[in-house]
Amino acid sequence: MRIGILKETHFEEKRIALTPAGVKLLVDHGHQVFVEKDAGLQSRFTNEEFEEVGAKIVYSVDEAINRSELVLKVAPFTEEEALKLNPEQIVFSFLHLFMRRKILEIFLEKKVTSIGFELVEDSDGNLPILSVMSEIAGQMSIQIAARYLEKNLDVSRGMLLGGIPGVAPAAIVILGAGTVGTNAARTALGVGAQVIVLDKDLNKLKKIEDLLGKSITTVVLNPYTIERAVKFADVLIGAVLIKGEKTPHIVTEAMVKSMKPGSVIIDVSIDQGGCVETSHPTTISNPVYVQHNVIHYCVPNIPALVSRTASYGLNNAIIDYVLQIAESGIEDALKLNNGLSRGVCTFDGNCTNQTLAELFDIEFKKLFFFSNN
Repeated sequence: MRIGILKETHFEEKRIALTPAGVKLLVDHGHQVFVEKDAGLQSRFTNEEFEEVGAKIVYSVDEAINRSELVLKVAPFTEEEALKLNPEQIVFSFLHLFMRRKILEIFLEKKVTSIGFELVEDSDGNLPILSVMSEIAGQMSIQIAARYLEKNLDVSRGMLLGGIPGVAPAAIVILGAGTVGTNAARTALGVGAQVIVLDKDLNKLKKIEDLLGKSITTVVLNPYTIERAVKFADVLIGAVLIKGEKTPHIVTEAMVKSMKPGSVIIDVSIDQGGCVETSHPTTISNPVYVQHNVIHYCVPNIPALVSRTASYGLNNAIIDYVLQIAESGIEDALKLNNGLSRGVCTFDGNCTNQTLAELFDIEFKKLFFFSNN
């Protein structure tokens, strides 16, 4: 199979979908890989490294797309990129199509098979590709919190996360006990912060408490407990995920107004719409804004800050799926791998994701007539 890897341009994206190690595996299995020139530079992978393992460097996005059957990238497709796709191509990337109706329409018109990293499941129903990025975002959220609690903005509180003897540590409130929340909590405990985790799911709260011990406080999430917790927080981390859907605003503007002056909100859910009413997407080069005396950090692609680590992690998470598609062809790969098929949003001109179909009031069609997808 001919596989193209695009250079990222969206939202200051710095990751790349496959590392030279992943490319080598594909080439060793007899597949052709086309890497857009300089696609790996921001993750410190040179063109020469890709050439050494058998990739062909191409000099434009058009060439990378036109020479490929399967197109890989990290960030969701822009409208310009989507319009360059050829009929019946396969794309594999983060998609977040519930926020991108126009892209969905282009995929349907071109009969593109689109597979979202964020929707692919393993045999246990987990999200193995998304989880890797969530682990990074969870850890990074605490580093970011430490930076903005420091007195680097006029409104900043000037606090040390872990405190010192005789001085209380910062209070970190985490909404969501999934992968982001668990990694944020673990990292925050490691620097000595006070950690409170809220989630609706008692099993998740039990799991995180079993993992991290009684040093954290766990609370059942509801409007009353959120309202109380945000008033107490020096740092509020939004780590709410509803698979394949827009994240609801569970923190209202009134709640934000009640927070301590100079406190920090890190809305990790912003790539799916954000869980805080006052959140809106920011960028790596301009990551924060202040509203109601509260610092908001709402970068959708936090793992791009550690692009080399993130690219290695992404490569490890997707390479088996890419190889299966390349070896078996797209139809057989989807029939053989139910978890991969759950990531398909469009196929042969049909919307195969029921949530998307209902959201945009378009016809839903199961991926295969014998499938549960």
